[in-house]
Amino acid sequence: MAARPRPGDPLDPDAAISVRGLVKRYGDFTAVDGLDLDIRRGEIFALLGPNGAGKTTTVEICEGYRARDAGEVRVLGEDPAVGSRAWKARLGIVLQSGSGDSQLTVRELVGAQASYYADPRDADEVLELVGLTEKAGVRAKLLSGGQRRRLDVALGIVGRPTLLFLDEPTTGFDPEARRQFWSLIRSLRDLGTTMLLTTHYLDEAEALADRVGVIAGGRLVEVAVPSALGGRETAPAVVTWTEDGARRTEATATPTAFVAELAARFPGEVPDLAVARPTLEDVYLRMIGDDR
Repeated sequence: MAARPRPGDPLDPDAAISVRGLVKRYGDFTAVDGLDLDIRRGEIFALLGPNGAGKTTTVEICEGYRARDAGEVRVLGEDPAVGSRAWKARLGIVLQSGSGDSQLTVRELVGAQASYYADPRDADEVLELVGLTEKAGVRAKLLSGGQRRRLDVALGIVGRPTLLFLDEPTTGFDPEARRQFWSLIRSLRDLGTTMLLTTHYLDEAEALADRVGVIAGGRLVEVAVPSALGGRETAPAVVTWTEDGARRTEATATPTAFVAELAARFPGEVPDLAVARPTLEDVYLRMIGDDR
């Protein structure tokens, strides 16, 4: 696994996104404060942080929609501040609000979007990929919330993007729709698309992301695979059980040995036994601290 870049390291020419010393200020407020980050080609990278932490500003700078005050940024090898038309055609962007109440049909919207690209995907192929074939002739305003989000993705990928930005893609989804959407995102990764995902759903980040980064106070706190973020894989396990009518808890670095000792004290099953390590939410909340 590649190490997280350090201040002063050169930009990574092989990365899909490479950022060094990124700074963005709004008056006296510093939204992004010296951020260093590399996102590999072909991975799903989840950027986590509370509102106001700087993640949206960082993403908008990488998309080329917002100017930076300092630092170096390369996205697919180009500076997004001066990205060419050909460079922009390699990006797909799925915003929080998308197709909305359009009177056009699903196929008409995808076809219109495809007309902006030199080598787009076939509209019907895209609709099949996102699971909207049966809704091709339906006006966008009549789609459900989950179907509209699939349409947003269809519009974002019809141009065959090398890099796809997903901003809170499943906000408002019911659990079944979210898991269907996750399957779609995984299928896009299998096609080789790099994705930068922002989400407030920690289970979504854990389910989808190859790596996660946590921003707090405009700074990148840590980058790691979800299972290792904040030292999760080595953190003490918490064993809980019921004994003498009371709920007991013990933190231990050797849960297997402790449970074996515990089992020897009971003639049968240990009542209400549970063993758990810190969740992604646990370590995330600890990392962002008062920045919430």
